[in-house]
Amino acid sequence: MSVYTIDVRITPRQGILDPQGKAVANALRSLDFKGVEDVRVGRLVRLRLEAPTPEAASARADAMCRQLLANPVTEDYDIQLLSER
Repeated sequence: MSVYTIDVRITPRQGILDPQGKAVANALRSLDFKGVEDVRVGRLVRLRLEAPTPEAASARADAMCRQLLANPVTEDYDIQLLSER
């Protein structure tokens, strides 16, 4: 078995209110950063997990997202395999 490092980026779905993103956008404008139209704030979860193949590692990460890491009603997620050891 190999150990894989996987990044999972979780973001609010388009059309869902993002109060934290709105607060950041307003703060950037108040600091005179011009041209900021929209900010979406999400989170990054970095996993290191054992799996027999990269596909199996990605599938396990997907299952983790569906069951715990992301709220399927309000959030989207993207899985990226970074490295294998």
